[in-house]
Amino acid sequence: MKKLEEWQKSFFILYIGQATSLLSSSAVQFSIIWWITLETGSALSLTIASMVGLLPQAILGPFAGVWIDRYNRKKIMIIADSAVALSSLILGVTFLLGIQSILLVYLVLFIRALGETFHKPALQAVIPQLVPASELTKAGGYGQMINSACTMVGPMLGAFIMSVTSLPYAMLVDVLGATIAVVTLSLVNISKQLKKQSKNLDFIQDMKQGINAFRSNKALNRLAIPMLISTIIFVPIGTMLPLMVIGYFNGTAWHNGIVQTLFSIGMLIAAMLIGITGGLKRQFLMISLSTGLLGICALIGGILPPHLFWIFCIVVFVMGTTGMGFNIPFTSYIQRTVPAENLGKVISLITSAMSFAAPVGMFIAGPISEMIGVSNWMFFSGVFMILIGIVCYFLTREFDISVNNEVMLDEK
Repeated sequence: MKKLEEWQKSFFILYIGQATSLLSSSAVQFSIIWWITLETGSALSLTIASMVGLLPQAILGPFAGVWIDRYNRKKIMIIADSAVALSSLILGVTFLLGIQSILLVYLVLFIRALGETFHKPALQAVIPQLVPASELTKAGGYGQMINSACTMVGPMLGAFIMSVTSLPYAMLVDVLGATIAVVTLSLVNISKQLKKQSKNLDFIQDMKQGINAFRSNKALNRLAIPMLISTIIFVPIGTMLPLMVIGYFNGTAWHNGIVQTLFSIGMLIAAMLIGITGGLKRQFLMISLSTGLLGICALIGGILPPHLFWIFCIVVFVMGTTGMGFNIPFTSYIQRTVPAENLGKVISLITSAMSFAAPVGMFIAGPISEMIGVSNWMFFSGVFMILIGIVCYFLTREFDISVNNEVMLDEK
């Protein structure tokens, strides 16, 4: 058996803890939403819960990036995990004492989202401090594989917990997961990041420098508009899958469960393959192909007749695989090309943009799909995604040459 390299040991120790935390967080997120559903039966209450979970990243993300680059990223991740654990502990204890307040639940959701606002970009920014540049795509594949697995299993765990016990005990599971993440993270030796610009810049100047770092990266600039449009179109497709199953294919909750599971399995397999192989050498081609293939899947899903549900299942499985072909190489390119002192700011900026783009997509898709039907929305979304994939290829193909040269130099 091939011996693990030093960076691989550190990477996997880090992700063992992160996987435990992500799994428990996913289970608790399901448990909280289920509790709100049972207690209120209100769509408005669920909408408020969703907005509370979205706002910190959308509003505070660019500011969080400055702190991520100025201060020790490892400590920021530990503080974020600890804050989430503390909020979960407080909610669990108050519920056990008989104090059950939906306002307190909203507050805990806000704290959890605030922790993720700092934790996720810090984690992505710290990976290049552990992983060689030539291995970033593989590492991204492994990371996404773990994320996909936890996201898939987490709701099942949450459903099991809520079926045998109650919300406070689910919160205590989250405390355990966050504690394990903090302990494993403390064991990983992470090299110190550069902070040379932060000493001479005020906060706003530092944030502007992150924006300038993004604007000066030609490939990221050319991907920005296609990336935003893809998010606006893709998020509603994923959200409307249950409507397709029930309203168009006349399915049941069981059929919807199959579709959701196949989508997650597709993501998991694609991430695993990219983790093992590193994906295509021409990473911008991989991004363009992924976007186009997603469009083809959506188009086919939109024109299938209602009696071909099992073909739709295959289409959804392939659709699940395509997102990894965009996300993983895109993230690894950012990690490889953005200067370390600006990496947290750029990642936070992009994440915030995506957080705004997602609800915009739902705001557009909701009324239109009501008028023309969900299947027609999928069809026209597919057409747009194919066009975006083609445009993306012509905008970015020149950068594949420089990326390949960078990898070859790094390997030497």
